[in-house]
Amino acid sequence: MSALGPSVPLYIVDAFTDKPFHGYPAAICLLKQEMSDADMQKIAAEMNLSETAYIQGVDGNDCDYKNGDRFSLRWFTPTNEVPLCGHATMASAAVIFFVCDNPSPSVTFQTLSGDLIVQRQGTGITMNFPLNTPQPENFENVEKLLNLVIKKDLIDSVHYSSTTKKLLVRLKDTCTRDDLERIKPDITNFQSVESSGRIRGVIVTVKGDDPQGDKAQKTYDFLSRYFAPWNGIPEDPVTGSAHTVLAGYWSGILGKKTMNARQCSARGGDVTVHIRDDGRVDLTGEATVVLRGSLTI
Repeated sequence: MSALGPSVPLYIVDAFTDKPFHGYPAAICLLKQEMSDADMQKIAAEMNLSETAYIQGVDGNDCDYKNGDRFSLRWFTPTNEVPLCGHATMASAAVIFFVCDNPSPSVTFQTLSGDLIVQRQGTGITMNFPLNTPQPENFENVEKLLNLVIKKDLIDSVHYSSTTKKLLVRLKDTCTRDDLERIKPDITNFQSVESSGRIRGVIVTVKGDDPQGDKAQKTYDFLSRYFAPWNGIPEDPVTGSAHTVLAGYWSGILGKKTMNARQCSARGGDVTVHIRDDGRVDLTGEATVVLRGSLTI
């Protein structure tokens, strides 16, 4: 057995949930020194989660995780680096705020997508994103894809966000949360009927008018599920980018700026959305650390 090498603090955090084994898991590494891109990719492949995030000092410098308020952040899937990931950003902030006990009210992550400011909100974490309000879409333009998603007589309307390449399918108000959770789209054929690159994800949503809410007695303004096989994701557990689309749509329908939402995947997750006066949207959720350890490389 070889001698142990450098140790890297490692955490697994479930984002958009206040309980373990729900929400969207991400692995978070706190780097004390420079690490090669090749090693970052190998670790991400070893973790085999949708995202592994690496936090370090800006420009690779050593940093104080307990007191600093500006860090470098990168995200890797098991196969490649990506320019932005909402749930892994929330998970990274949770490690800084609640594991490192950093008292800063907000931290700034320097990323490939520019500076991301993440704020502490009590036990929650707030991320600020562009608002991507969708526009009405002609049913006939996407009919073949919709036929793979759900029966036509259950669809109220269809909308499209060009900035995120997401199709939003609203179910009729007669549909319930149970109806949403029961749908079984023919995901394997999505790419064969939509290969133009115009659509990269499908959001299915319904008004959250169930007064009983979920088992924790929470109530929601809207509910959703998200499918993105074009990106290698049959169904996403909880999707920050989808809620930048959903927030704009449901705000116009409900006349609200602040709404509680539930993504009804098997793991499930909660998101509070708030439309800001500057035309952007705040996404707030909680995060739960489920593993604390170290990685030896």
